Amino acid sequence: MPEKPEPNRPAQPAQPAQPAQPTQPVEPKVRILDARSLRGLAHPLRMRMLAALRNDGPATASQLAERLGESSGATSYHLRQLAAHGFVEDAPEHGKGRERWWRAAHDGTRFDESLMYEGDPETRGAADTFLHEIATIHTQELSTWLGDATNWSKEWRRSSEVSDYTLRLTPEQGLELIRRMHDLINSYRDLPPVEGMETFRVHSHAFPRRSGK
Repeated sequence: MPEKPEPNRPAQPAQPAQPAQPTQPVEPKVRILDARSLRGLAHPLRMRMLAALRNDGPATASQLAERLGESSGATSYHLRQLAAHGFVEDAPEHGKGRERWWRAAHDGTRFDESLMYEGDPETRGAADTFLHEIATIHTQELSTWLGDATNWSKEWRRSSEVSDYTLRLTPEQGLELIRRMHDLINSYRDLPPVEGMETFRVHSHAFPRRSGK
């Protein structure tokens, strides 16, 4: 006896996709500067060496010297000074024989503006040197990009930007804007590697300006 076919049943509605759980921005490992560590870092070559290690990964004193146009004696000395203040550390997994490799100990550095008003004139001078060298590094990086932009694909050129904005804000609103920008940028850290990824630099300059009257 043939089996009785089951009646047609209405299709079950698809289960709605679960919304992605919001993720907390990945917090970078940041060194907060105090007066002593600021004085140890505020030197143009040390800052450029530390930036190179953070941006390009571990290197030897000789490699840094070649990259920055300095002598290996100078880079060796300043690496030891950076190590003494906790900014760099050994990277033994990269070393071969007597070669000494170094890596940055942190992802970034946080400057406390109170250092600009320290009673110690040496600390105030170091704060001034530090901030002006940061501005110099940013200017050099931007100039390098503009000079080399035509050697990148249209997709990468479209993904770059040189913009500025003028807003009317209170100090509290300015601080809120900066913090929200930082949270957004940090949410792009530690993304899974995919084809086509490159190191991507983001500069942030935010400051008040007195209007001409």
